[in-house]
Order: sequence, then structure tokens, then C-alpha cells
Amino acid sequence: MINIRKSHREDGDRVLEIWRNAVLATHDFLSPTDYAEITGEVRDFLPDAPLLLAVDENDRPLGFMLLNDSHMEALFIDPAHHGKGIGRGLVEYALGLSPFLTTDVNEQNEQASAFYLHLGFVKTGRSEQDGQGRPYPLLHLQFRAQRSI
Repeated sequence: MINIRKSHREDGDRVLEIWRNAVLATHDFLSPTDYAEITGEVRDFLPDAPLLLAVDENDRPLGFMLLNDSHMEALFIDPAHHGKGIGRGLVEYALGLSPFLTTDVNEQNEQASAFYLHLGFVKTGRSEQDGQGRPYPLLHLQFRAQRSI
């Protein structure tokens, strides 16, 4: 069972480890130069960001999410815990805060795209570049609640 809590500065090293492990497992499309540059940006930003953490019974972070109002800026799960409902739990938590949740996903990250589509997100647009102007297309997604008939 996971719990969700706000991050603290002392979670910084573990959050960076989760990010690094997840990116290495899912972002093989990044050039080595871009990976190094992004790592520096993330190292400067992530430890102090207002994250929501999924933690185990020992309060060890297993994944994290960054929300900006109704937009999910980031969702990363330690690959050792993929497929265990942690990502789903974080998304469900976010939907409880905002039922009109949006997010962006790298088009090349097919595993993440499939995850979001499976949860009920739909594609609303596409950008040729990521938010920093790098040549990694983004899919823009919005949650659409499934109607029961």
C-alpha cells in the first residue's frame, strides 16, 4: 500500500534517484548531450519543487508528481516499482484535486503514452519540440472521464 504526501527538502536525493532511474529506463531517445543538460536543470530544480510523493510503509519515496493547478508537469515512478499501481494512484489523487487534469508526454516515450491513454487521457494536440525547445515532440493530453452507460 502506498501513501501520498508532500515532499520535503531531505527527500531531494531520493527524488533525483527516482528521476534518473526512470529517465534511463524510458527516455532512450535523449541524446547524451541533452540528457546531461537536462540532468543539471533537474538537479537544480527538483529537490525544492513542491512535489507529491508516493511512499511505501517505511516512508521511502517510490514515485513523485508535480502539479501546477490542473496540469501535471511531471510523473516519475522508480522503474523497480513500475506496474504496481503507483502511477495510477498518483494520477487518481491528482484527479481528486482537479477532474480536468492535463499533462504532456514525450511522443517517443511510448510506455508513458500508453499508460495515460489507458487511464482515460485523450490527445488534444502535439508540439514539435519540448518545453525547452529541444527536438522531442510532445503529446498534449487531457483526462476525459469515461461515461457509464
